[in-house]
Amino acid sequence: QLQLGESGGGLVQPGGSLTLSCVATGFTLKYYYIGWFRQAPGKEREGVSCISSDGAIIDYADSVKGRSTISRDNAEDTVLLRVTDMKAEDTGIYYCAAGVAIIEGACLAPSEYHVWGQGTQVTVSS
Repeated sequence: QLQLGESGGGLVQPGGSLTLSCVATGFTLKYYYIGWFRQAPGKEREGVSCISSDGAIIDYADSVKGRSTISRDNAEDTVLLRVTDMKAEDTGIYYCAAGVAIIEGACLAPSEYHVWGQGTQVTVSS
């Protein structure tokens, strides 16, 4: 059974930072596109960042561009998302997802991914 798991969420003060981690069970992450998504209460799920299997393609949502870094640790078979200078609007449930054939330019589209984690809550508040 293919499963993903996220960790690293929690309560963060405005201006703070955190690193989210995505791991897989039943398959190897390094062969897949990995996307990070978030969903705030009452809002649709949106793409935050994504990385291709070889790391050559990386994209960020405008809302986090310049303060986020997505990376792969192939030795540990994990994908990390680090977000700095966090804002209240970063609050939400963060999900990682795996996809195989991603349409060019659609790396941040949830519809491109077929394996999803359960999500980890991130709350930015003082």
